[in-house]
Amino acid sequence: MRPESRVTAAAADHDLLVIGGGINGTGIARDAAGRGLQVLLCEQDDLAAHTSSSSTKLIHGGLRYLEHYEFRLVRKALAEREVLLAAAPHIIWPLRFVLPHEPHLRPAWMIRAGLVLYDHLARRRRLPASETVDLRRHPAGAALRDGYSQGFVYSDAWVDDARLVVLNALDARERGAEILTRTRCSRIVREQGGWSATLVTSDGTRRIARARAVVNATGPWVGSFLDQATPVRSRRAVRLVKGSHIVVPRLFEHDFAYIFQNVDRRIIFAIPYEREFTLVGTTDVEFHGDAARTAIDADETAYLCELVSHHFRRGITPAQVLWSYSGVRPLLEDESSDPSSVTRDYSFELDTDGAPLLSVFGGKITTYRRLAEDALERLLPALGLARPRWTAAAALPGGDVPDGDYAAFRAGLTARYAGFPAPLLDRWARAYGTRLAGWLGHARAPAELGEEVLPGLHAAELHYLRRVEWARSAEDVLWRRSKLGLHYPPDAAPRLAAWLTGQPSL
Repeated sequence: MRPESRVTAAAADHDLLVIGGGINGTGIARDAAGRGLQVLLCEQDDLAAHTSSSSTKLIHGGLRYLEHYEFRLVRKALAEREVLLAAAPHIIWPLRFVLPHEPHLRPAWMIRAGLVLYDHLARRRRLPASETVDLRRHPAGAALRDGYSQGFVYSDAWVDDARLVVLNALDARERGAEILTRTRCSRIVREQGGWSATLVTSDGTRRIARARAVVNATGPWVGSFLDQATPVRSRRAVRLVKGSHIVVPRLFEHDFAYIFQNVDRRIIFAIPYEREFTLVGTTDVEFHGDAARTAIDADETAYLCELVSHHFRRGITPAQVLWSYSGVRPLLEDESSDPSSVTRDYSFELDTDGAPLLSVFGGKITTYRRLAEDALERLLPALGLARPRWTAAAALPGGDVPDGDYAAFRAGLTARYAGFPAPLLDRWARAYGTRLAGWLGHARAPAELGEEVLPGLHAAELHYLRRVEWARSAEDVLWRRSKLGLHYPPDAAPRLAAWLTGQPSL
């Protein structure tokens, strides 16, 4: 969908300035640009540099939220699961979860009733229903310690979270938005007819941008941005909770994921990851430090290793952890003493004492598209505009796979690009979907892609990532545009950084 006309800004360069390049900010920018608004988004670091690349990487309804009676949130998330599976089948795909039954935690009938509710709270077209299984015969049972006989299997979906952010930014730009990374908004001031924003790039260059409205989608910094950079003060607060994950050598050979509930009532996932690994997480720890500087601590690592060793035959120790990551989630503040029970829903504050300023509080990656829709429904009347919703039926870049059949699409790549190794095509197909041909072009063998800077990473792909996807550093490429950093030796990052430094500026 491309808008036929652009809204003319009144006394401003843009209709909307979005501050924050995470999933909520890019989702709002995409939605607004598709409705015909002139949009500018700025992000002080790389896209998805913080919370939005530090999730458990699931598109899910949130089975455990049923325990807290958050039926509305679960229904909304389950409905979005269907929408997102259709919009981006290359980076989002079905995943079956195994929940081993532990009778001392809750009776089997209660779990089964919860799963039946989970199956039916929203329409389910693409995923199979839940079922009860005998773990003594099911493939997932072999990896578990002795004592598990009954289990439950249900469906959710996997997502490449950092690429989801990039694809929203790409779509926003293709619909007319301007996307600025490495650009901090240091101050916004109300003027006649809009806002004046001071933007500062990483090299210290300043720019004044004017917009009729501003969205504060800064995630963990939503409150501090209001306090430090705006004339507005919030009426609410976010609760910062750190979630940490570890990646270990593969613990099982099948494609199922596991969900466990500990005696402390926390939920832990063990998920197949990047073919060779298992992703384990998450923790929920109150956080009071700098959200830009987060890391797993020794207690969190020990906690996750202990839980893995409690459930699996193949136990792990902290020494076996290959990689870890942590992110700070901005959750709506409540009176709960348990960080795991704090709601994952979202809320807005719209200040209209002059030009509109919308601040986004809370949220989860699964419901980002609905959040963006709701944000625009709040903003448009304040701007005197009316534009229809459109994102529910729109594919994200690369997601327009014919008939939504990813397997057939992948098979077609094998026929078309027979000269490339299957693992390379697998990675490209998942990362770029139907956009792959845009940079691969008529190449028929790896030698036609320029220098192989690192194994399987050629100059042609790197030029594309720099030119189109805002990648600037080795970390951008190895840990956000891909997860190749897991597969390379420690010297890969400095080698790639040296190569990028030697390339002409864009």
